[in-house]
Amino acid sequence: MRKNMIMIILYFFIQGIVHNLGHPVTPYFVEDLGISDYMFGLFFSAMSLGLMIGAPLWGILSDRGHRKLYIAIGLIIYSLGQIAFGYVGNATWMVIFRLISGFGVVSGITIMTAIVIEQTHPSERAKLLAFLAASSTLGASLGYFFGGQLGKHIDWFSFLGNVSYAHIFLVQGLLNGLYVLLIILTLKDVEVKFAPRERTSVFKGLKSLSKMDSSLLLFMLSLTLMNIGSTNLSKYIDVYFKELGYTTDDLGTYVMVTGIVSLLASIFLVKHVAKFKKQLGFIGFIQFSSAIIVFIVFRANQVLLALYTLYMVYVILRTLYTPLEQNYIAKQAKEGMYGSVMGVRQSFVSLGMVLGPLIGGFLYEISPLLLFDFNAFTFLLGLLLLYFVWLIEMGRKKRLNQANEIMNATAVDDLN
Repeated sequence: MRKNMIMIILYFFIQGIVHNLGHPVTPYFVEDLGISDYMFGLFFSAMSLGLMIGAPLWGILSDRGHRKLYIAIGLIIYSLGQIAFGYVGNATWMVIFRLISGFGVVSGITIMTAIVIEQTHPSERAKLLAFLAASSTLGASLGYFFGGQLGKHIDWFSFLGNVSYAHIFLVQGLLNGLYVLLIILTLKDVEVKFAPRERTSVFKGLKSLSKMDSSLLLFMLSLTLMNIGSTNLSKYIDVYFKELGYTTDDLGTYVMVTGIVSLLASIFLVKHVAKFKKQLGFIGFIQFSSAIIVFIVFRANQVLLALYTLYMVYVILRTLYTPLEQNYIAKQAKEGMYGSVMGVRQSFVSLGMVLGPLIGGFLYEISPLLLFDFNAFTFLLGLLLLYFVWLIEMGRKKRLNQANEIMNATAVDDLN
């Protein structure tokens, strides 16, 4: 494995830690400000909207070169947005700064994923994408754990003049600045491989993406539905823990356990699953199984026990899902357009992350169980779209086989 690939895996681990320090304290921060739980979902949706807007733009820019520069600019924007979110003290401005944070942070996710896809052989791609997902997930789980501990010991920040969860966002922004410095000093600026001779403008690049293949578009929509459900599960479990009477460090410890489970799944299972020939079918199996698990877990008499047992099966399946869907999408990308296609993918992911908490906030106020059932329903709806993707692919194979038969028959006639 080349040095750059190892460094990018390390970057995903570090940013997983740094970018998740604020998550376990956000529900408690919102409560301290006297803001309703619904705004918690709106804050996350605003950040996701920034991801959705930024991803294709950063991706297209990265296909024109100077990738390290764009990563650094985006991450600096993220630092400023997070610090402002913590200290502005106004709900409207907090939404705006979360949008800015999302726009900035997606630069690193999109561009570094494009580098890995572009610089690896297709036979190794799924394995490396799994390593990225695993390192990011493990980092995120540790970020939740450390953030939970900081929330528990918030009095450590009394030297700043007052005790407030806002100081954790300051710590996050400063640490992210050090992370940017590490990237500048250690990442080899990879030039675009197989780049087109004529460089298009950002607007022309966006226009070209409108011609997306119908089966890929349906797959992306299925990806959006999967992320509506998985985002709601991830974010509203945070709020659910608070309502059940657990503390920030309880939440942090739980998410750390899910990260360890995800890491083990990436190391021991993804490499075997990546060899499956019918990966689209296995992706469908993941979505169906995830729906069943969610229906069961949140109806359990002992929810916490179910979260630490059966729900971990969902965590494993979700871990397997990410590299498989990324690999499927990468196979549809043309050479020199990996950044653009992965940017579009991130936009569809982010669309789910925007819509999920927006809808989830309303449903959660009615009933937490209603929200969790809705998440399971989105998995099943995504499965239905995958069925149509499969029908389109089967139709193409049938037409291709018929065309080959006609060509072979014509060739035989010519010989006779």
